Amino acid sequence: MIMSVINTISGFLWGWPLITLLIVGGIYFSVRTQFVQFGMFKEAWRVILEKPENEGDISSFGALMVSTASRVGTGNIIGVSTAICLGGPGALFWMWVVALLGGASGFVESCLAQIYKKKNPDGSSYGGPAYYIEAALHSRPLAIIFSVCLIACYGIAFNMLAAYNMQSTFKYYSFYDPAVFPKVFGAALGLLCLYCLIGGGRRIVAICERLVPVMGVFYVLVAIVVIILNIGNIPHMLGMIFADAFDFKAIFSGLMGSCMILGFKRGLFSNEAGIGSAPNAAASASTSHPAKQGLVQMMSVFIDTLLLCSCTGFMCLCSGVAPTKELSGAPYVQESLKAVFGEIGPTFMVVALAMFAFSTLLGNFFFIENCFTYLNGKPLSKSALNTIRTVGAVIIGIGATLSAGTVWDLADFLNVIMAFINMPVCMLIGGTAYKCLNDYREKRKTSDKIHFHAKDIGLDPSTLDFWNE
Repeated sequence: MIMSVINTISGFLWGWPLITLLIVGGIYFSVRTQFVQFGMFKEAWRVILEKPENEGDISSFGALMVSTASRVGTGNIIGVSTAICLGGPGALFWMWVVALLGGASGFVESCLAQIYKKKNPDGSSYGGPAYYIEAALHSRPLAIIFSVCLIACYGIAFNMLAAYNMQSTFKYYSFYDPAVFPKVFGAALGLLCLYCLIGGGRRIVAICERLVPVMGVFYVLVAIVVIILNIGNIPHMLGMIFADAFDFKAIFSGLMGSCMILGFKRGLFSNEAGIGSAPNAAASASTSHPAKQGLVQMMSVFIDTLLLCSCTGFMCLCSGVAPTKELSGAPYVQESLKAVFGEIGPTFMVVALAMFAFSTLLGNFFFIENCFTYLNGKPLSKSALNTIRTVGAVIIGIGATLSAGTVWDLADFLNVIMAFINMPVCMLIGGTAYKCLNDYREKRKTSDKIHFHAKDIGLDPSTLDFWNE
């Protein structure tokens, strides 16, 4: 009965309300930032490579890897496959639209998180949507609702989904026993995550800094090989994508199951632009100007969808294997790789998905703990953190044994609720981010070493933990 109510609400919100929110919101942020996602693309790459001023601080690259670790996960493989199999190849086009518009949304939310971030006793920082909602809107109740939704979404739904998707890839092999394997796999995965998490936020960052680039580069290289080997199929593949994406008669006759809605769903699930998750990582970075971290997180959206999701879509669609409802999820990707590489293809997919999903699990905990810190009103004690991590590890273990439908439905519901809180909030208080961006642009004209001061854009320095010197 509960899932029936959730599906009814989710089904309504994932229709015209979400389409309007994503498109109008993305266009609005793009115009207000003067299309920062295009005009400052080159500058964003320069900022990513900057080192923090103080040794030991979390760098822009480190924060990028944490947010990318959460974004880059099962959505980039199974989410793309599901969207194509159930909605059609045009879903990939609508995922691109979400990413291109979402780049501006990602900039605004992460810039705000940097401006309103809080200071730990050791001088490091933390923050996120809950903090800028309370500081700029003066609405702690709304900030609490958002924090609870994020904890439920990332701590329960997304982590369960990642665990389920990881173990589901092993169905391809004969040793897979549905009565035993999910339980054993879930227990082992939960214990491994707990070991990595006990080291705290800095260990999470350190692991993600090493794991995410390696897995991302390797995945892209394999995708390039598949595309080159099937280069003759590229024109037909592109024709399928665009023809299906602009078949509006088919889209509007079956809106909820169309390529547009499934592209929006899986695109938003994958890159999380405007959802309010990445700002939690953005706030932890040590940087000399908030706009820098906004630019960094903007690039994370592009890396996730325009690069990695496209790799999955192109690999599958140019392989010659037709997408069907029966192949939805991991099987479609496995069959596509098998058609090119033989039996080694499905094995590569298992390894790739395991790396993607594992980094997602660790990145998600970074966000979860940040929201628990907000609800607590101060940094959590070590015992409290370890309790949260232990419970989270148990949830991961349980997730590996559940059905895909239930977990996807819960994840979609919580995802859209977060979007309907964070996007309007950013529209209301985004003026601060636009001023910050203009401040950065002006200072960048005269110097490479840029520093931000709250008073430069009319903020009261005494109300902030940073930017007041």
